[in-house]
Amino acid sequence: MKLAVLGSTGSIGLQALEEIRRFPERFEVVALAAGRNVEALAQQAQEFGVRELCVAEKEDAEKLQKLLPKARVRWGPDGLAELAALPEVELVLNAVVGAVGIFPTLSALNAGKRLALANKESLVVGGELVMAARRFSDQIIPVDSEHAALWQLFSGVRREEVERLWITASGGPFRERDPAELSQVTPAEALRHPTWKMGPRITVDSATLVNKAFEVIEAHHLFQIAWEKIGVVLHPESLVHALVELRDGSILAQLAAADMRLPIRAALTYPERLPPKIPLRLVPLTLNFRELSRERYPAFWTVLEAGREGGTAPAVANAADEVLVQAFLERKIPFTAIAEGIAHVLSQHEKRPAENLGAILWADSWARQEAWRFVARYPQLG
Repeated sequence: MKLAVLGSTGSIGLQALEEIRRFPERFEVVALAAGRNVEALAQQAQEFGVRELCVAEKEDAEKLQKLLPKARVRWGPDGLAELAALPEVELVLNAVVGAVGIFPTLSALNAGKRLALANKESLVVGGELVMAARRFSDQIIPVDSEHAALWQLFSGVRREEVERLWITASGGPFRERDPAELSQVTPAEALRHPTWKMGPRITVDSATLVNKAFEVIEAHHLFQIAWEKIGVVLHPESLVHALVELRDGSILAQLAAADMRLPIRAALTYPERLPPKIPLRLVPLTLNFRELSRERYPAFWTVLEAGREGGTAPAVANAADEVLVQAFLERKIPFTAIAEGIAHVLSQHEKRPAENLGAILWADSWARQEAWRFVARYPQLG
């Protein structure tokens, strides 16, 4: 199978390439894309013999072209879209970070490619557009552990039997912290996730639980399930990734080690399951589940409401969160200002229909400007 790996120097991309190395007889990487890590991308291109490449910025494209004179180097959203639609590509792994990921998502779907989707923003900001572009039922294979779990659970039940979906959340590093102390937490503390190793933004989003609100939005679109039938429950062990509650009261659960190689491999090798085994020890094993606290996770409820509101509101929430997380990591705002800022930006937003990509991009740009204005209110932190 010929692959395009977009976001190849990030956490998901690197682990995907590890899996691809395990099965050299099954996979051929024909296209790679990264953000601004030019040197790492060049090394990957040389290892896998790839000539179709893309980076985020024009100046980085020029640097990459000098390193690899025989390569065809593109840049920006249009470059990502071109790679996703290359005639020789059979499967696109979209592990791009941020709303820009919607460009290769729509391009891959419109070109009839199967899409292994790790870019959650595609469905968050443009769920209706993305699902409308899907040409066949299994064209999108989710890579997020929770949605990969739901995908597997759904394969064994009829849709009319499903009463409710449950997505689990570890609760992040501050699940036991007094909410009154959260304004004092540091970026270093926020980046110490108790169970997963991920990139900076999603790790902070796991501390605020913004990522879980995004996952509810994704599940609503991907599985075409009503909002009131999707729940989130805290599960500190991160071993049960999702549950499906049936109308007779039975609950099906997917358990696996907290290791992203499992959903990545499942998406790359669909519909097969291939070794090597990543074991989960059943004995001893303790599983705990708790309700979400509104006081501890205010951003979750704000973003979830934006998802239910629909239109351009989810794009605004996503863009605001991206800016505010960056500002927090740069110590420009306290941790609690992430939730406050998202709520503020949404309160200033006049929702519009997300009827096309232009409307989504306008909302994204507006929200980023509004979020930076919110950040500017804060004095520089020490």
